Order: sequence, then structure tokens, then C-alpha cells
Amino acid sequence: MLAPLPRAYLAGSDRDLLEPLKFLDPGKLPPAGDPSRAPDRETLAAGLLRCNRSYGHPAADRLAERLADPATQVVVAGQQPGLFGGPLYTLSKMVAAGRWAAALEAQGHPAVAVFWVATEDHDWHEVARASFPTPQGLLRLELGEDPDPLLPVGMRTLGAGVTGALEALGEARVSDRYASWLETLQAVYRPESRFGEAFSRLAVALLGERCPLLLDSMDPAVKEAEAPWLERLVEERAAWEAASAAADREIESRGYPLQVSPQRGVSPLFELRDGERRRIEWVPPHGDGGAAALGSDDDRYVLRGTDRPPRPIRELREILAENPAAVSAGVLARPAIQDAILGSTLLVLGPGEMSYMAQAAPSYRVLGIEAPWVALRPQALVLEGHHREKLQEMGLALRDLLGTEEALEQTLAAGEEVGFVERAQGRVAEALEELRARALELDPNLERPYEKTHQSMLRALDTFGGKVTAAAARLDQVRAQRVERLREVCLPGGTLQERIVSASHWPGKYGPPFVDALWGQMELDGRRLQVIEP
Repeated sequence: MLAPLPRAYLAGSDRDLLEPLKFLDPGKLPPAGDPSRAPDRETLAAGLLRCNRSYGHPAADRLAERLADPATQVVVAGQQPGLFGGPLYTLSKMVAAGRWAAALEAQGHPAVAVFWVATEDHDWHEVARASFPTPQGLLRLELGEDPDPLLPVGMRTLGAGVTGALEALGEARVSDRYASWLETLQAVYRPESRFGEAFSRLAVALLGERCPLLLDSMDPAVKEAEAPWLERLVEERAAWEAASAAADREIESRGYPLQVSPQRGVSPLFELRDGERRRIEWVPPHGDGGAAALGSDDDRYVLRGTDRPPRPIRELREILAENPAAVSAGVLARPAIQDAILGSTLLVLGPGEMSYMAQAAPSYRVLGIEAPWVALRPQALVLEGHHREKLQEMGLALRDLLGTEEALEQTLAAGEEVGFVERAQGRVAEALEELRARALELDPNLERPYEKTHQSMLRALDTFGGKVTAAAARLDQVRAQRVERLREVCLPGGTLQERIVSASHWPGKYGPPFVDALWGQMELDGRRLQVIEP
């Protein structure tokens, strides 16, 4: 289920692509960092304290005080502020960060978990939808069309669509417990609420004392702390471009696909202007020197997708000095900026994020930032005890349910006689070979039409064989229906449960014990899918 690079790192291969980041093996804890190298976090901690108090975080004061202490080890995870808390994996990330911080504490190292709420992103598709399993099937809720495609989600209110989404969820009657949980969602997700605010309040409602210290990436204290590092990215634009290009070449030379499409001469920064967050592109002095010509005081920049003329780099520096909130880092620079202001010890990443960290690593080197350890977050599957019992009764393993539909059908049909198709295929293959020999004796030019006929007939037999296997798998209709229901629990809509089912579904269905189960049963091991029994 893992992409090539995370799979390689877990196997101990090609970890040098991440340098200076360090990959943390499952079951391990990162060593304590040097407090003398920690950034000054007092102003940042004070800003986060104000925000977390406003979210109702019961541990805001304690966590902010811990963050301000340079001896504290910081464990970081993050995600966009998805509707109703985003998919389950968002909640899993929060719990994993908290668990890693608790494990460091148990070893005698003061630690704090911080969750980076990525409000500067403008991906409406990512944050404006949520899915809930219901007795009628998978309920997909959306807030409608994107009204401002380039406006950061942190500057948007949820709008009237959230009321309709909550009403649809209430009408679905998922379970008796949902009524009280819906009241919580309605209190948090109001039309006038902003995405980041609603997300953070829900996180506190879900996790209480266990909630990480929440960091809104658009908070003024965060932007003030980022400003010197964003300025460095502007100054080191030529070095960053060269290091980024070299990293991309090395990744591809080892046979791995690039997770982020390379765009040479394009900065890792965005500027927010007139309500639009647009990518900054560098323009060398004569406009035709390419990326290699960057670094001159005469460099200019433009905002992608606009017809505005290029502007001098000094104007960008002035914006950073006067209004750092107008400039933000893209995906390949954000981790380094984040870790520069937090002094992170451990960065908890999902498989997709881990796949692009080799491309993000040059930002740490160019900026001279102390790079943290990186760990793959645990992957979770919520499965009730009776579901596991049914699997055992039917002689199936969880991997059977999570595999391809064809493989599952072959497993279900294993007790039926379907070998007659394979035997027929063998006879047809023999007949076709005889046909080939006779036909080529008549005319060697028949080779090509013969090959087309040969392939077409064998493909047709393969397709027919699949239909026979599927029919055999359905002979026991009761068993087939039970398997289909279990498969829908694990792969709702054909997608891994944690990637599509809303984090808000589980507390609604199981109540407060669900978070206790997730916290207590989760192992800090990203190698395999972990079953959580609520």
C-alpha cells in the first residue's frame, strides 16, 4: 500500500536521499536534541497560547509554557483543516504526535506535540468535503463549488453549505449516539466560522487534554517567526534552484518517480495579493538566461497567471519586512520553514508526504536549518470485534478483503471447480500454435495478423475466466453478501477507510471511548495497517 520511496526507507534503502533529514526506524525514539541550538520560541509560544485558549484547549497554558522552554523536544504533524476534522488519518496524525511526545516524556525528555493547521493552502477540493458511512451507503457531503479558487482556506468562512451538510448527516440516522454528537458539530461548524477555527475547536472537542498544541499557519506570531527564513529563501534563490534540480535528478536516477513535478526557475514561495495566493516565478535580468542566471541584484519576479509586469526583488523583500503574512512557503519549502521556527525533533508524516521529502530536503541544506528526524505515521483501520469474528468464520484474512477484487473472487471460488477454463485455455493455445505453423507455411506475411488473433482470443478467454471465477464466488450468496459488506467497511467506495471516512464519524458512532481506543491501541509503527477495535 506504500509508495516506492517510503517503502524503500522502511527497508533501509536510499535514505541518503533525505539528508540532512534522518529517517526514524519503527519502534525507535529520536535522541534528545541540543537545547542550545533550539530557536527562541517565547513569542511564538505566546501567540499559540492566545489561539489555543480561544479554541477552549484545556492544556493550552501548560503546552505553550513547554514550547517556550528550549529544552523541550518538539514533535510535529500537520494537515489542511478539512471539513468536520478531515479524514480519519488526520485524527491519527494528531494522536501519533501526542503519543510520540508522551513516549519522549516517559524517557525523561520534556516534549510537546504541535499540530500545524495548514490554513494558507487554497485547495478547496481538499477541505470542503467529507464522507460518512450510513445504513443507506456512503454519504458524501460537500460545501459546493469553490467561490474563490486562489483564496487561502484560512481566510474563508464555511458558508451556508455547512448547514445543509449537517442536516443531511442528521437525516441519515447513522446511530442513536449521533444526536448528541451532531449538537457538538453544529456548535463548532457554523456558517460564519472559518475553516481553521472550526477545525481547531473540533480537535479540542475530540482530544481534550491529549490535543496537541494547535498552530494556525496564518497566525501573526507564526508569520513573524517565519519572515527571516522566507527572506533567506529569496536571497538564496539561485542556490535553492540548483540544489532542487540536483535532488530531482538524483531521485529519478535511482528509478523513483517525482512526487512534485519539477518547475525550473519557479520559486518555492507564494504571494497573497488581491485575495489570490499565486506562485512566485523568478525572472533573470534579461529574461532569457534561465534558472542558471539567477542570483543577480537585477533579478525580478512575477506572479504566475497574471499579466502584471515583472517587479524588482527588492519589492518582495519590502513586503516581507512590512507584511510577512503576504508571503508563504510551498510544499517543498514549508517543512523546512516549519522546523526552523519550531526547532522540531521529530516530524510525523503520511506516506504521501514522505514521498516528497527527498525533494524538500534541499531547503534544509540551503537554509542551514537543523533537520529533524522523520517518521511514517501509523495507518489505522477501525474494525469492530464482530467483524473480525465473521472474517475468521469465513476463513478469510484481512489482507483478502484489502486486496484486489479479482484476488478476493479467486479466494472465494477456491472451493469450486473452475479449472475447466484453464484447461480449455491450454487446448486453445495448442490449437493456435498448430494454426500458426500451417498458416505461415502458406504465407509468412500472415505472422502479424496471426499474433493479433492469438492475443485477442487469449484475452477474451482470460476475461471469460474472470467471469467464471466471479460466478463461482457468488454461488454461496449469503457468504458473498457478508464479504461485500465487510469489504465496504474496510474500503468504503473502494478507498482505504482512513483516507475517506470522516474523523467525526467515529466519535458519533462510538462516543468518547473511541478516542481512548485510538490512543491506547495505536502503535508507533508505520509499516503495517493497524486494526483499532472501538
